[in-house]
Amino acid sequence: MSLFHQIALTLIPGVGSVNARLLLKHFGTAEDLFKAKKSQLLAIPGIGEKTAASILQHDFFERVEQELDFVEKYKIRTFFYTDQDYPKRLRTCFDAPTLLYYKGNADLNSTRVVSIVGTRNATSYGRELTNALVEELVKHNVLVVSGLAYGIDAMAHKACLKQGIPTVGVVGHGLDRIYPAQHRSLAEKMVSSGGLLTEFPSQTVPDRENFPKRNRIVAGMADATIIVEASLTGGALITAELANSYNRDVFSFPGNINEKFSAGCNFLIKTNRANLITSAKDLEYLLGWSGPEVKEEKVQLSFPLNLSGAEKKIADVLTNNGPTGVDDLALQTQLPQSKLSITILGLEMQGIIVALPGKIYKLV
Repeated sequence: MSLFHQIALTLIPGVGSVNARLLLKHFGTAEDLFKAKKSQLLAIPGIGEKTAASILQHDFFERVEQELDFVEKYKIRTFFYTDQDYPKRLRTCFDAPTLLYYKGNADLNSTRVVSIVGTRNATSYGRELTNALVEELVKHNVLVVSGLAYGIDAMAHKACLKQGIPTVGVVGHGLDRIYPAQHRSLAEKMVSSGGLLTEFPSQTVPDRENFPKRNRIVAGMADATIIVEASLTGGALITAELANSYNRDVFSFPGNINEKFSAGCNFLIKTNRANLITSAKDLEYLLGWSGPEVKEEKVQLSFPLNLSGAEKKIADVLTNNGPTGVDDLALQTQLPQSKLSITILGLEMQGIIVALPGKIYKLV
């Protein structure tokens, strides 16, 4: 598939990730989209005259050539929405980016991925919590994602580098720059022990509206989002809200009720938007992590002969993968969410599978 046309799809004026997916579903590939006639485009619900004209004019193809040159010159990896190595957790989100630009060596589909975020105005309390949390995560072979911002984000990245944990910074601009500039040295270290990820092409500046978009990637890439320290306003609470909307686990450390930068964490816990944790041990229990991630030898199991097709799909995934989260089950079985939920319940009632903390299921 042509990377040129994949980039072009993301640069069509007025076409966001949701409409891009609609177009891909209809035409199959980005290349075939740009071969379409106006009548074919207008036949798609939600695609009007203005959008069709934008696709057909090709005014932005020169810009596409520039981006293609940038990607090739700086050896940027790209992940298109339909690529096998596109972050699988993120792909299940309804507004997942169409194309990602990546510089680094971490596996974005690691078995265990958590996001750690918080206030830009971190206190000594937040710093201590972040360092202790990351230190305790070492044994679990995790990938840690954050936003490369001041405060808790940068502390999490630095702690990961110190502990040898791969860490990825999701940025709200192109990979031709680093924001904030003070984190350039940190970012360079992360590229060799983790990576930098964005949906924005080069020449994109860190405008305010880019950061909520960045936050959805931070939330969508992970099994769980951990809020260390946060006020009632700011990106950390937005990230928590996004994680909840994606049916991901959210955890938060409690704080002093009189501290401004603990108010957001306490609010999340009080309103049941986040589970309260005081250490990584709580995280281990709630996510069903019994210890270091170990690849278990697959065992051939037998199931009742009367399993339905949907039940067999779920059982096969659990046989091959072991304990699996509900999002991964949805992705690998391709079952609609309503059908998946009903089928899981039926398998539980038959005593074939059991639910673990953190929306994870395993065979009995």
